Amino acid sequence: MTRRCFGLDVHREFAQVAIWQDGVVRHAGQIVATPEGLRLFADSLAPSDEVAIEATCNTHAIARLLEGRVARVVVSNPQKTRAIAEAKVKTDKVDAEVLAQLSAADYLPGVWLADDHTHALRRQVARRAHIVRQRTRLKNQVHSILHRNLVPRCPAADLFGHKDRAWLAEQPLPPDEHRAVGALLRQLDFHAEELRVIDAELGRAGLASAEVKRLMTIPGVDATVALSIVAAVGDFGRFPSPEKLVSYLGLNPRGRQSGGQPASHGRITKQGRAHARGMLVEAAWAAAKTPGRCARSLSACGRGAGCRSRWSPPRASWPACAGS
Repeated sequence: MTRRCFGLDVHREFAQVAIWQDGVVRHAGQIVATPEGLRLFADSLAPSDEVAIEATCNTHAIARLLEGRVARVVVSNPQKTRAIAEAKVKTDKVDAEVLAQLSAADYLPGVWLADDHTHALRRQVARRAHIVRQRTRLKNQVHSILHRNLVPRCPAADLFGHKDRAWLAEQPLPPDEHRAVGALLRQLDFHAEELRVIDAELGRAGLASAEVKRLMTIPGVDATVALSIVAAVGDFGRFPSPEKLVSYLGLNPRGRQSGGQPASHGRITKQGRAHARGMLVEAAWAAAKTPGRCARSLSACGRGAGCRSRWSPPRASWPACAGS
């Protein structure tokens, strides 16, 4: 059977389709990006066909609808598909054509497609992070109101606790500012309740996960950090070495080498999921304050967990942390 490779440039309401066959690429128009439209498209495919999709917001749902209908579904990494990202002429047809051609040449850098459970956990972790950012934004607005009205700092540690809100209500603010503070506090209470609900859901998910329990044996790693790592990584077995996992999280140093010149190394690449990387930084700060071998390792250069030094001790000299 003749090999066919389909390239789909996906948008919110439609997907542009290009087909590679016998070295020739032809355009097949657009399909509607709805479950019904995608099922009709899947029914027209042969079991030996291959489909390439660039990673975007609705890629997971589209890939799940096409899986099992074709020989292979490849979700490309947009950051590594330079033929699309750096094209001088960039249209939907050109992008779909490039995806089909790269798939036919087996030169399309793909990403791991998470299973439904991991994808749901990623959504929950992202939702929790969004709520936390919203609460921080609301608190900063309250502090801004106090600052611009020359109100001194609250003597208590937590301005937004139940007892300290009485101090906030007594401050000499204009009537409109008092109303603004009240509105912000009501929004804070709403987000606090939403955070309590999602923390309970994530707590139940953590209790059912052996990976989360194992990660929590590491100093500085609590349930929130462990769940963030598990959601970002998914299947730990897909990484053949620890170095591959470090690179996936963007914690490996940059490297440059050309010709006969020695290799140079810079700061970490910061590729991959930023939220999981941020959680690991918070865990490192907590571990640095916890007595033990991990704290001594993190403070080996004398600067603690926040060290920005480009030097790193040899791997053999790293002390093993509990649970690693």
